[in-house]
Amino acid sequence: MILTTKVKSVSCLALLFLISLQACAQGAKQEEPAAAGVTPAAGCIDPRGMTIQTRFSAPAGYARNEAPAGTFAAYLQCLPLKPHGAVVKLFNGRVKPNSGVYVAVIDLPIGRRDLQQCADALIRLRAEYLFAKGRYDDISFRFTSGFLAEYSRWRRGERIMVSDDNARWEQTAPCSDSFQNFWRYLETVFAYAGTASLARELKLVSREDLDIGDVFIQPGHPGHAVIVVDAAVSRQSGRKLFLLAQSYMPAQEIQVLANPNDVKLSPWY
Repeated sequence: MILTTKVKSVSCLALLFLISLQACAQGAKQEEPAAAGVTPAAGCIDPRGMTIQTRFSAPAGYARNEAPAGTFAAYLQCLPLKPHGAVVKLFNGRVKPNSGVYVAVIDLPIGRRDLQQCADALIRLRAEYLFAKGRYDDISFRFTSGFLAEYSRWRRGERIMVSDDNARWEQTAPCSDSFQNFWRYLETVFAYAGTASLARELKLVSREDLDIGDVFIQPGHPGHAVIVVDAAVSRQSGRKLFLLAQSYMPAQEIQVLANPNDVKLSPWY
């Protein structure tokens, strides 16, 4: 089961609407509405930085959360970025039409199928972290139907057969630890899981306890989800700030979101 958490409160869920993500509810094939470009806060971005942690500095008066080495939080802070100014590409190689919603592009391939969308990106980040750690038995996600897709079984050569919304395991392939085989497992999960199933797997946390690796999730069909990839705390007041990342529809590269509601603070929330 995924180990990240979800935040569920009126004010927190409203954040999804404030960053103009509500278009998800209008249809799986629709892009989010156009947004004006947001200029990040002065001094916040180092164009030379090639990870989230090195590209974005905490605002004045704030200290970045120092995640312990080897944790999921540290993994997210160190996600590789494409060069400053890069554009988000869709699964078909086209450029994402709305460039005003993001400030950086995470440098991870997404495949050539329309599969890695919003919830899938969160699943992918958690799964790849566990895969890199060799924690194969911890990689499992439920389909919307409730079927449990365990990577440990896929790794042993079992495959998921789906017929009339009923899924079952069958032994059809040799055992493989390759990343290519792991990616095929993920694409299968992407095809049958979503915000509705992911929300059922996550534990609620309060807004006060929100931290790196937690997610804002609006379950539905399709619904939407974003993940906290970095955090900072005010040295005086204890106020928390966060960097958020998302994928979207159609399937596209994961992106660090701009904050159009506070251009002086953007991309921090």
